[in-house]
Amino acid sequence: MSSRVDTFARSMPTATAARVRRATRLVADKRMPTLSSVFADPEAARTAAADTKRYVLDNLHRLLLEFERNAIANGIQVHWALDAAEARETIVGICERSAPKWSIVAKAKSMATEEIHLNEALFKAGYPPVETDLGEFVIQLDHDTPSHIVAPIIHKDRFQVARSFERAHVGPYTQVPTELALQARHYLRKQFQASKIGVSGVNFAVASTGRIVIVENEGNNRLSTTAPDVHIAVMGIEKLLPTEDDLALFLPILAGSATGQQITTYVHMVTGPRQGAETDGPREVHLVLLDNGRTDAMASEQRDILKCIRCGACQNICPVYRAASGHGYGHVYGGPIGAVLAPSLDFAANRELPFASSLCGACEEVCPVKIPIPDMLVDLRTKSTAAGSWAMFATGATNPNLWRAGLALTPWLGGIGAKASGWAEFRDPPKGQGDFRRWWRERA
Repeated sequence: MSSRVDTFARSMPTATAARVRRATRLVADKRMPTLSSVFADPEAARTAAADTKRYVLDNLHRLLLEFERNAIANGIQVHWALDAAEARETIVGICERSAPKWSIVAKAKSMATEEIHLNEALFKAGYPPVETDLGEFVIQLDHDTPSHIVAPIIHKDRFQVARSFERAHVGPYTQVPTELALQARHYLRKQFQASKIGVSGVNFAVASTGRIVIVENEGNNRLSTTAPDVHIAVMGIEKLLPTEDDLALFLPILAGSATGQQITTYVHMVTGPRQGAETDGPREVHLVLLDNGRTDAMASEQRDILKCIRCGACQNICPVYRAASGHGYGHVYGGPIGAVLAPSLDFAANRELPFASSLCGACEEVCPVKIPIPDMLVDLRTKSTAAGSWAMFATGATNPNLWRAGLALTPWLGGIGAKASGWAEFRDPPKGQGDFRRWWRERA
């Protein structure tokens, strides 16, 4: 386990760890029975999904251009963003052209917007975002960050949510989940009515029709994308499917893997802005196609990680994730998917995450698109070792003078390093056992 994840896991309260383990096991146990009820052969369905996503990656350039052409024909305004900064600049620019300062932005759940840290940019620009997904709403009230791709408050219980709602004047304290949901519904309804701009993510984008597809269970996506005058969707460039026929496979395999459902409560097919005499829907639909390191990942040995459909099944089954939750990884994407995707998008900042794994292989067994996560973790470990401390060790170990100096300084530097890194917070630093060279000389 990497030092970052290990330290967090050891410091995480016992009750929090128990909640994460219980919730992930509950969903993991429902996965296979649900998929078996939908597909005659779940393994064949996984193979078909993996083949489709491999086809998408093999033809990504062509499919992106096909999708762009059809989306524009539907009235969607398409924007390309090379990195997070360009994506934020584009979205803020749309807000400034579309609404006066301090207009509310109704924001649906989106990992892509978490990835680019959009909320901070919107606040700074004077367009306060309001998270409308129930879990993300709690996260925002608590100034917290999501700890799971699908269930952002998997680390919290209803008592914590009740205290958050009471503190933020969302409603009086209650421990009844239904009453808490109604409090959030009443509070957020006013935000939807006041919002001028809505922001969402994208689950799938269909190249042949130019439509975007969003799945959810709460209905907040529907309101975020239709009540405001302007809808802005943010999508990683890998989210494509060739045709709408592919949705018959991907919608149930996503729902079964993510939440143990045969299908999500809502499936939204967004074609474009309102047309002609239509009275409902946004006047403008913008789509930001986000690269942010994905092109580089396409050219790497971790290319297959871009097949990911963000179901969270690998998180639910992973023993390391269950011990540390997503927060332990220090990145938007935690768990096995994060241990590969984060360093694939930004290796320098996340080079230690591939070590946050037992390499048990459970993540690959449950992945609906058969991503070989353990193999990629091993490759990234090799890359990290070659570029990091082991390269320094090899240099010192092959130079007698450096080696002797290192031995002399190790007891002193080791203690300082252990304390500075946090390693010694839960461990006693190793103590020297004497001078082997002197012992050897005395007996030579």
